[in-house]
Amino acid sequence: MGPTGGAARPGRFFGVYLLYCLNPRHRGRVYVGFTVNPARRVQQHNGGRKKGGAWRTSGRGPWEMVLIVHGFPSAVAALRFEWAWQHPQASRRLTHVGPRLRGEAAFAFHLRVLAHMLSAPPWARLPLTLRWLRADFRQDLCPPPPPHVPLAFGPPPPRASAPRRRAADTESELEHDAETRCTLCARVLQDEEDPLCCPHPGCSLRAHVICLAEEFLQEEPGQLLPLEGQCPGCKNSLLWGDLIWLCRMGTEEEEEDSELEEEHWTDMLEI
Repeated sequence: MGPTGGAARPGRFFGVYLLYCLNPRHRGRVYVGFTVNPARRVQQHNGGRKKGGAWRTSGRGPWEMVLIVHGFPSAVAALRFEWAWQHPQASRRLTHVGPRLRGEAAFAFHLRVLAHMLSAPPWARLPLTLRWLRADFRQDLCPPPPPHVPLAFGPPPPRASAPRRRAADTESELEHDAETRCTLCARVLQDEEDPLCCPHPGCSLRAHVICLAEEFLQEEPGQLLPLEGQCPGCKNSLLWGDLIWLCRMGTEEEEEDSELEEEHWTDMLEI
């Protein structure tokens, strides 16, 4: 149970995209970038530097955004992914990826790098989506993405607005939850904490993020970020990305696109 690759989700969008140049004079050039708004960003690239585009793409359009990877937990995580994709030879995570081969097109090289990135830590454990914005450009990646990374097509779904709750309902909810305790550690859940809740009907699981992460990682002691696990309450299988998505429903508020840095729950983990 949970969102699918094409479902609208609340919360901010962080994506890393690949542009392809359609200009006959520069055809085949590519560009990797970060965006919170794909439609607006491609317009900026095609509008030149005066419209907010990058200097490397200015005057060389038209550009087409052919694919985007999204689902990053924060802007910082997406920006790190962008940098590694742009500079695979400088990333310690991608030392196994060879340099661009003689005769290898820039597009093919960037897909090869992307394939290895999606299968390498730490990105292999993020709830990402690989979305082809132009299906005619689609190619199979080698190695293929991990099973939990869905393949999607078309523009990203619009951001969904979480239903607003009435003040009276919120006050009643707070009074009811005042002594709610974590299912795993039995400590009281504080007002400022957003517990993870099992989405299956009848399951009463409410747990601290860290507590449930540690529970899911018992069979993977060397990892920091879970992929999936069994609910301690109802024993159903749960995807970690879906739990985080459901936790953030109704708690996300609109933020300025310029505010890129956000705290993320993984900052609380001890490495």
